[in-house]
Amino acid sequence: MKKPTSKRLPMANYTTPRINLHPHTRRVQIYHRDTLLADTSDVIELREKDYPQRQYLPRSDVDMSKPTTSTAVTHCPDKGDSTYYSLPDLLDIAWSYDHPIDEMSAIAGRLAFDSNKMTELVE
Repeated sequence: MKKPTSKRLPMANYTTPRINLHPHTRRVQIYHRDTLLADTSDVIELREKDYPQRQYLPRSDVDMSKPTTSTAVTHCPDKGDSTYYSLPDLLDIAWSYDHPIDEMSAIAGRLAFDSNKMTELVE
């Protein structure tokens, strides 16, 4: 797994009544039980009305040898089509918008984890 960085990626300021994107450099770690799956300081926090805040992490800071692509796919009119990822013993732990709508390009290819299924630590 890549060492955490504090580099910021350029992104468009995209705000709708429903969604706000907030890049930050607080360290975020994702665990499945005692196993560290992700560790980064290059995060985009997505705040969406009526949903919990989600941390979108660069794929390069996620141990992608553990999750596999799930059969689940969803569509959000404000973000686009998502692809889900699972662990052998836990379905749909994370998702990614590989080709989001243009206004959401900042989260393209990044993963967000389901904090009800994974342990998410934000410093």
